[in-house]
Amino acid sequence: MAFELTKTFWGFLTLLLVSNLQYYYLVEGVSQVPCLFIFGDSLLDTGNNNLLLTLSKVNYLPYGIDFPRGPTGRFSNGPNYADVVAELLGFEKYLPVPFASATSGTDILKGVNYASGSSGIRDESGYTEGARISLNLELLNHKIIVARIVQILGNKELAAQHLSKCVYLVGIGSNDYANNYFLRQFYPTSRLFTPERYSIVLIQQLRLQLQTLYNLGARKLALSGLSLIGCTPYEVATYGTNGGPCVDNINIAVQLFNTRLRSLVDDLNANFSNFKSIYINNYEIQSSTNASSVVIRQVRCIPFGNTSANRNEYVFWDAFHPTEVASVRLQVEHTKLCCLLTLIHMISGS
Repeated sequence: MAFELTKTFWGFLTLLLVSNLQYYYLVEGVSQVPCLFIFGDSLLDTGNNNLLLTLSKVNYLPYGIDFPRGPTGRFSNGPNYADVVAELLGFEKYLPVPFASATSGTDILKGVNYASGSSGIRDESGYTEGARISLNLELLNHKIIVARIVQILGNKELAAQHLSKCVYLVGIGSNDYANNYFLRQFYPTSRLFTPERYSIVLIQQLRLQLQTLYNLGARKLALSGLSLIGCTPYEVATYGTNGGPCVDNINIAVQLFNTRLRSLVDDLNANFSNFKSIYINNYEIQSSTNASSVVIRQVRCIPFGNTSANRNEYVFWDAFHPTEVASVRLQVEHTKLCCLLTLIHMISGS
């Protein structure tokens, strides 16, 4: 049965659990889940593209200018979406490690980040940027990690028990629109599919990919909806807005995908045994975004170029990606995520 929360229950849940979250996460610094696995694109990438032959890598200044470790491959001036979620779930800062630097050591028991800039649900998405790790390849990388975890823990049963307690965050699909469907000069998808049909095709493929993730031991899933792609500075500059703040036809297409993604969550909860999934509504959270509020207007920052000193006043870091401040603005919804995952953890007893 799908997990549904009313507004009244959210109030009760927040009152009941936020204090617990503050105790566990802020006082003791102990997570309620043992591990976090992250799949997605540049909004979640923490360095997996650094060694790839691709335009979609940012392991140079001014990226990371406000990050304690400097440029790491995060598409932001500071911590990104993945860091916010990991911190709110109580993990040590900057865990889990990116797959590109994951070793056979025990750190992988805490999780791995597989996200890759320009990746998509469809394998061809983002190919104009060069090499990238599509969601299908991310799942293959996860299979490698699962095999290592089996070796570390000694057998498949113990590994399955461990993996069933982990949280799996999946944020994918932006490049299937921005670097596929709406790049008509390079991709045929907009001629093959109406926006409605394209959203159906994407969700059908994503369901198969999540089935693979389930078969590899995932039991607690957070699916991140797409944000306002039509409000990014690149899309606004490229397509125009007819006097409005955003490119409406892009956002309408994204909403078709998000609507089906919500339904997919219900489908998974109803049909996958011992499985809980939730939907993170990034679209509504970012509906107040001002596309003109951008630090650097290029698609990517010029290596070692200058940047604004008042970065905290901006929403976008470059033409696609949010600043650290914009990522932190998502914490209200992520706090709900943490509350719900804690509740699921308590109910399941695992």
